[in-house]
Amino acid sequence: MSHSVHSMSSQKTEIPKVQKAAIVQKSGARVEVRSNVPVKQPEELGPGECLVKMHCTGVCHTDLHAAMGDWPIPTKAPLIGGHEGVGEIVAIGENTTHSPVKIGDRVGIKWIAYSCLECEPCRKSFEQNCENVQISGYTIDGTFQQYVVSYVHCVTPIPEGLDSAAAASLLCAGLTVYRALKYSETGPGDWIVLPGAGGGLGHLVIQYAKYMGRRVIAIDGGEEKRKLCLSLGADHWIDFKTCKDVTAEIKRVTGGKGAHATVVTTASSSGYSQAIDYLRPNGRLMAVGLPAKTTLDADIFWTVYKSITIHGSYVGNRQDAIECVDIAATGAVKVHYAEKHIDDLEDVYSALNEGKIAGRIVLALN
Repeated sequence: MSHSVHSMSSQKTEIPKVQKAAIVQKSGARVEVRSNVPVKQPEELGPGECLVKMHCTGVCHTDLHAAMGDWPIPTKAPLIGGHEGVGEIVAIGENTTHSPVKIGDRVGIKWIAYSCLECEPCRKSFEQNCENVQISGYTIDGTFQQYVVSYVHCVTPIPEGLDSAAAASLLCAGLTVYRALKYSETGPGDWIVLPGAGGGLGHLVIQYAKYMGRRVIAIDGGEEKRKLCLSLGADHWIDFKTCKDVTAEIKRVTGGKGAHATVVTTASSSGYSQAIDYLRPNGRLMAVGLPAKTTLDADIFWTVYKSITIHGSYVGNRQDAIECVDIAATGAVKVHYAEKHIDDLEDVYSALNEGKIAGRIVLALN
């Protein structure tokens, strides 16, 4: 439904002047939850901006990298992190034209908060590489707050029947792995290897891969993750802690030929370097996991000789996001998550840092 020009006359919800938010004062500082953070008022919104009253937000390993400031791209400071938020639009800026959303709509706020839609990457549908991009919880304040300023042309409509807490994790983890599969140039029946299959991204990529008719080899460690991966439909499980030769096992399972593709969601460099060995000729390495400081060590002879493609796959565009949540709304993808409160964020960061979290964490914001 498109509106030519929005005014705030339809704005009825009482908007508080202050709110609760989790703030990191500078990179590497501890996160503090405060109750006196100002809320941008409806009359202060610019054209194209909207105010979203948050229901919940996911917590992603990326939020920890943003808080620590250990990636090469600088963050804003002070910073309100978070980029997997779901909430309701309560105000839209004056003179907003052709808004695809309206007040009262439930929407998601993603890692890519804003893309201009006019630069060359945007025109080629690589909105995530926009020359004027704004990133939630990184270059602008994100979803670890009760009211978020976002953009009507960039929020993702959440389908009815999809739980808000489940939708939150799909806006980053789900979107990222869905796009990687979509661009992997694989077809039904093809073998896909998933290192880190029992993690927050991994458990979702298994389900999207099965929905698309792929055969899945899940790699991770431990009995809990084995049970999870097989229950989600993985065709074969490899425990990297006990398997003596992961490449040989992948080749055995695939009839000696190797896998058609791998979607690497683990942040360890071995997850990348091994892939050149176990991919079949013309195989595709979809690079997704983002370690802070690791290089990709690929044997150049075999990469060339086997015609391997190494494809960096970074979140997704607006259409990828809509497809990814629509698939989940059919029931084909279930998010395994634990619910906490915004006040628990510091403890969640500690657990993330120690690798103690299976599935996803979603914070309640009300």
